[in-house]
Amino acid sequence: QVQLVESGGGLVQAGGSLRLSCAASGRIFIINSMGWYRQAPGKQRELVATISRGSGTNYADSVKGRFTISRDNAKNTVYLQMNSLKPEDTAVYYCTIRTARDYWGQGTQVTVSA
Repeated sequence: QVQLVESGGGLVQAGGSLRLSCAASGRIFIINSMGWYRQAPGKQRELVATISRGSGTNYADSVKGRFTISRDNAKNTVYLQMNSLKPEDTAVYYCTIRTARDYWGQGTQVTVSA
């Protein structure tokens, strides 16, 4: 059984910052990629950022230069530092890890007020 526990979401004003964390636990041997997706009301889930085991990163164009993904392999944890937040960043943010299969967190709400 693998569990992902997300934290760090909340309400912030435009221009502010938040840091999301996602800790994986359970029967985990090797985590390949880790990442964050988000889903806004009425929209499809979309990629925000991913990071490989070797720390190669990939970002959605909409967040480049504002968000930074990182990981701590010793703690099986992935982070998302979000700066210069905009109202359009409002969504439920989901973390995901890829081992032999993909696992998803329960989601954490991020709300950015104008």
